[in-house]
Amino acid sequence: MDLAWSWLRGFALFWYHFLIGDDWLLAAAVVAGLVLTALLRAGGVKAWWLQPLLVLAVVGVSLRRAHRA
Repeated sequence: MDLAWSWLRGFALFWYHFLIGDDWLLAAAVVAGLVLTALLRAGGVKAWWLQPLLVLAVVGVSLRRAHRA
């Protein structure tokens, strides 16, 4: 039974580190951007432009935070 729990914990930690990584704020911004894109698209707005803008903003914020550290 310990092997099963160990495997399950390792599997969960892998996905956490793969999806969230070092910065949960960046992961949250990506999820928020996808949700906003879906909402705009459901409202009939062509929202292809939102993701590139979000990427530029998130990379800029990430670089600024890394430069300060």
